[in-house]
Amino acid sequence: MPSPVSLPRLSWGDPSSSRHALLAHGLGSNGALMWRYGLALADAGWHAVAVDLRGHGLAPRALDYTIEAYAADLAITRPEGRDHWELVVGHSLGGAAATRAAADHFGWARRLVLIDPAIHLSDRDRDIVRESQERSFDDPTQAAVRAEHPTWHEHDVELKALSAQQASRWAVEQTSLQNQDWDVRDAAAHLLIPTHVIASDPAVYSIFTGSLVDEVLANPRIGMSIVPKAGHSPHRDQPEATMQVFHAALLSLGAE
Repeated sequence: MPSPVSLPRLSWGDPSSSRHALLAHGLGSNGALMWRYGLALADAGWHAVAVDLRGHGLAPRALDYTIEAYAADLAITRPEGRDHWELVVGHSLGGAAATRAAADHFGWARRLVLIDPAIHLSDRDRDIVRESQERSFDDPTQAAVRAEHPTWHEHDVELKALSAQQASRWAVEQTSLQNQDWDVRDAAAHLLIPTHVIASDPAVYSIFTGSLVDEVLANPRIGMSIVPKAGHSPHRDQPEATMQVFHAALLSLGAE
């Protein structure tokens, strides 16, 4: 069992709310980049808490960057004065870690929303992810982010550049190297809580597509939506459409 680390937090909404959500970002990002979900939840009356995952943002550095280690950190992260989250939202790596944490620690979360989750990565996807991370670290400036993603909101441009400056390049590289068999399909199959996957558009780029979809959706507790014209980070590529799909997902999970 990996030794967990305590993760730094930032939040949106009223802490006295009866509904608390946890937000977990993707590889090479930071908690602040989950701001679209934080705002949407706060506007709906939730208290949303985003964390920096180990090796990212202001989180502690470590040696273990397996998905199990990321999941161990999430599993000990709880709302103040409560023993469970009403909702956990995880993007990419955060989605994989949340899936593992929810499967291994029943009662930690009541519902999951997984944003283009990294449930199982093919060799092609691993190469694409590695090349994307290398570009981010080689030029961690706003100008580089803006040139690659000209339609992103200025907050996302600023925060994506900052996340590359904050993250440990070694930690990000080790996340790939230490997870040669990147696969939490077993955890997805054993989820016992209502779960909804918000996938990106395969016509643009998605890591949750093909036969993987049928395999994961074989669990009757898991549903799925797709955000048209969105790449791997739909909340940055197509924010308005993604928030509409997100609210619909919450409604389907009985969370609105």
